[in-house]
Amino acid sequence: MTATNPIALITGGSRGLGKNAALALAQQGTDIILTYQQNAAAAQAVVSEIEWLGRKAVALPLDVADSSSFAAFASQVQQQLQQHWGRDSFNYLLNNAGIGINVPFADTTEQQFDQLMRIHVKGPYFLTQQLLPLLADQGRILNVSTGLTRFAVPGYGAYAAMKSAMETLTRYWAKELGPRGIRVNVLAPGAIATDFGGGTVRDNDSVNQYLASQTALGRVGQADDIGGVVSLLLSEQAGWINAQRIEASGGMFL
Repeated sequence: MTATNPIALITGGSRGLGKNAALALAQQGTDIILTYQQNAAAAQAVVSEIEWLGRKAVALPLDVADSSSFAAFASQVQQQLQQHWGRDSFNYLLNNAGIGINVPFADTTEQQFDQLMRIHVKGPYFLTQQLLPLLADQGRILNVSTGLTRFAVPGYGAYAAMKSAMETLTRYWAKELGPRGIRVNVLAPGAIATDFGGGTVRDNDSVNQYLASQTALGRVGQADDIGGVVSLLLSEQAGWINAQRIEASGGMFL
């Protein structure tokens, strides 16, 4: 591998789908900048795994709910690029960080709604805006959505609405960044057995079995099912896929 290998910036890369995506990309020869909110030890463990795979990696703290910190974060990314790679740009941005809130419409508080908005819409919107000068021409942006924008599961309306906004923004970004050759797509995972949203899909047997019964392949997803899709969509082989919503759900609720 050479110093010209691509670099991916992954928000929320210390656990779950973000961690799996980081490792999958590293296995394909991509260096990684990953962010974490609080668990520096977990983030550093992922960095160590990536380095074991022979790639470079750094972990940076970031709260995607705090848009006032994004300018300083972008400066930090620029410094890391110069320090570790001798470069002034990275190639792939994966907007992955997020939380899940399961609460019925009738009971949703304004605080919960605003929290979801800050993390899932305002955060990616203004973070990506700040990082655009550092994103290389011909680069890739991949936003993470959810199968819940296509099918409805009670209690996830506010969360799904935020992800629907990101699906719309994905098309606009693809249109506006097209002159730079930047491809923008959105990945919509189905139910995945991770600790996301309190680990309900992973830990609640009845929920797990029900979702498996509603999936064509007969099981819920695992983190390993998603990392490879991320790697594919960020690759040169997928260069003609642009402004698209790609669902990776095993065929849920068909």
